[in-house]
Amino acid sequence: MIAQTTAISAADTGQTAASSSAATNAFGLSFDSLLKIILTQLTYQDPLKPMDNFQFVSQLAQFSQVQQGQTMNDRLESLVSAQATNQATDLLGTIVDVPAGSTTLTGTVTAVTFDGGTPRITIKTSDDRIISNLAISSVTQIRKGN
Repeated sequence: MIAQTTAISAADTGQTAASSSAATNAFGLSFDSLLKIILTQLTYQDPLKPMDNFQFVSQLAQFSQVQQGQTMNDRLESLVSAQATNQATDLLGTIVDVPAGSTTLTGTVTAVTFDGGTPRITIKTSDDRIISNLAISSVTQIRKGN
C-alpha cells in the first residue's frame, strides 16, 4: 500500500488538468503523477485483502486537498501578476528614482513592457537618456509628474 496518497473524482480531473499539471506538491510530484500512483495502487491491490475503507477515504481526502492547494496557488499567482501589472501601469507619467551603482537616476516613466509576465519600465531622464528594462521593484521613490 502507498501511504499518504489521495485521489479526486474523474470529473474534477478534467476541470483542473491545465492548472494542476504544472503545480507540484510537497513531495515534488505533479498532480497527474499522484493520480497515477493511486490508480496503480488500485490496479495491483489484492482482491482478497482490500485496502481498509477508512484508509482509502483518508487518502482520497488528502489527494483532494493537494489538488485544491494547487488550484489556490495558481489563482494566487494570477492575482499577484494582475497586481504587478496594475502597479506598473500606474507608474506611467510619474517621476521615479532608480539606484544605479553609487548614484540615483531620476526620470519619467514613458513605457511599460512585459518580459515573461514580469512588468518592466522605461524611463526618460532630464538629459533625454532613455533607460529601458528596469524592474519596478528597483524603483526607490515615486513622484507625480508636473
